[in-house]
Amino acid sequence: MAKARSVTNLDVQAPTAQNAAKIVQVRLAEMYEWSNHIDSPYAVRELHNLRITAKRLRYTLEIFADFLPADCKPLGKELEQLQNELGALHDSDVLIALLRLCLGSQDNPIPDPAMITGQKGKGPKTKVRSFIRPELLSAVLDPSVAPTAQERYGLEQFLRKQEQVRQEQYQAFRQHWYQLQEQEFRRHLLNLIGQELVTA
Repeated sequence: MAKARSVTNLDVQAPTAQNAAKIVQVRLAEMYEWSNHIDSPYAVRELHNLRITAKRLRYTLEIFADFLPADCKPLGKELEQLQNELGALHDSDVLIALLRLCLGSQDNPIPDPAMITGQKGKGPKTKVRSFIRPELLSAVLDPSVAPTAQERYGLEQFLRKQEQVRQEQYQAFRQHWYQLQEQEFRRHLLNLIGQELVTA
């Protein structure tokens, strides 16, 4: 999970609005650190981290709403929409991984880590962390319970449908993201809080 960056240079003697602006700037930079994964539809973990950082920025705007310009509120709504879009996408990723595991466990009792993590090309010494809770994995991968041919067909149909839903979810999110970039979301927020845009 994307860890929150420490906010330095806060001044306990300064007005709250001044410190709030510094915190918003850091949270905004955190979110944009994940923006290079926007065009990678299967960067599951990275898109989930983008969601976490968008949520963190949104909550920062909400917490300091009384000390920030009122025009920040609609930007918080945009972040909430991004967060919801990415949340739905992540839910689909988990469901698709579970369906693939359920279908694959009958043919291959040791699942491919890429099916669980969304990451490929990991070496044998790399620790792979699943985005699926272990208790769900153990329930799905019970080797003593094999689906019937009819159940397997149903699972395959469900998987295809969910993959289509996920593709639509991703396109909706991506379109929304680029609309925000056309509106210069980042620069607009920084202008509202009186901070400079720092480019890497």
